[in-house]
Amino acid sequence: MRFMPFLAAMAVTVLSLPAARADEPKDIVDTAVGAGSFKTLVAAVKAAELVDTLKGKGPFTVFAPTDEAFEKVGKEKIEELLKDKKALAGILTYHVIAGKVMAEDAIKLDGKAAKTVNGKKVEISVKNGKVYLNGKAAVIKADIKTSNGVIHVIDTVILPPND
Repeated sequence: MRFMPFLAAMAVTVLSLPAARADEPKDIVDTAVGAGSFKTLVAAVKAAELVDTLKGKGPFTVFAPTDEAFEKVGKEKIEELLKDKKALAGILTYHVIAGKVMAEDAIKLDGKAAKTVNGKKVEISVKNGKVYLNGKAAVIKADIKTSNGVIHVIDTVILPPND
């Protein structure tokens, strides 16, 4: 019977652990899944087998196109890409920069290019206080912090330049 208070204290401690962890930021993939507006992006990341990478230590900066951004690409093209893992991975890794680049840092890169994970550069510009990638994709929500980096939501899928 001496162990009853100890067991009760242990039960309270164990039951309180999930609540404490709920406040911690999730990784990039879990954050995107939880947002609900990146279903196409998440499906593409899974199809390209990049989930483990984007759940990795990082840090990463991800320019995440919304489902509406993918709609601009067209349903047929998306279905085609989902079947071509190499091409899909090339496009998705063009949306990722190694390291953590917050919006404040991106604004300082106005007129410069940043090297993406796929090795190609993306042009960063600022117009009227808004950050754009390759002059086309606008950052519509910035600085979503995750446990392994940051997500910036963009309104257009960006495509890597052809060699």
